[in-house]
Amino acid sequence: MTVAATEPPRLPVRSHAVAAERAWGGLSPMLTRLAAEKATGVLVREHGTLHLADGQVVHAESPLAPGLEILLTAHGTLSTETWRQAAQRAEDRRGAAHLLLAAGRLAEGTLQLCHLVALYDAAYFVLAPSSTPGRFRYGAAHRLGPLRPVAVAALERETVRRRDLLHRIWPDPRLDSAPLVRTDTVCPPRLTVRRQTLLDRVDGTRTATDLARALGRQAFHTLVDVRRLAAAGLVAPQGPPPPPPDPPQPPPRLPPADARTTPADDSPAVPTDPHITLLKRLRDALEAL
Repeated sequence: MTVAATEPPRLPVRSHAVAAERAWGGLSPMLTRLAAEKATGVLVREHGTLHLADGQVVHAESPLAPGLEILLTAHGTLSTETWRQAAQRAEDRRGAAHLLLAAGRLAEGTLQLCHLVALYDAAYFVLAPSSTPGRFRYGAAHRLGPLRPVAVAALERETVRRRDLLHRIWPDPRLDSAPLVRTDTVCPPRLTVRRQTLLDRVDGTRTATDLARALGRQAFHTLVDVRRLAAAGLVAPQGPPPPPPDPPQPPPRLPPADARTTPADDSPAVPTDPHITLLKRLRDALEAL
């Protein structure tokens, strides 16, 4: 008699990457759901939009962050006139970048890098806490040449890391949105050229994101520099300071033991449980030791 040996079932192999994705709660429940269903379209939030393709983010835009064209033209990668002509021919930014890439006026690696920088920069503001609900429009994917998409969980984790960094540098969120003013300090520290250039532009009317756009810099990195300047005592948000927190209230004090056990003269006598009376006597005896 021959007995056929059967192989035992294979145990599932745990993927740390998959486990981490499942454990991540996310900043936006709607965005998490869209990523799970591999949706394609545009998520519109209070401070900007995220473009999704198959559940991944392929582009982000926010009025608080400089766009791709500013990052490409501010430091000589492209001339403003070259970008303007391409935009006129294509009628939008997506088509302009594609035309420049196809014509060899823009290297693919440069476009990839600037696009990712602009995406993370804008997504930081898009994923900020919002007072209005977001809405999603299903539709065609955003097309801007052969660009690398970003997973939703990775984008949200980077956003959280950036929030924590700003809080550690200087925990005053008014610096991100209020006009900035210069402050006098007794012994100002020596600044890098980058931060000195930023400080020279502070005039009491422009916000940090206004300065980022004027200098052609990433908005988040400008927020970092602004908070470091604030920590050094060189800039402050315009307007009155926030009210100080309420002082901690002292804990209520218990009345003396006699007051807790003896009723007032004008109050009617209340019968007490003999067991409670015995416990109070034991407590008083222990306190007297």
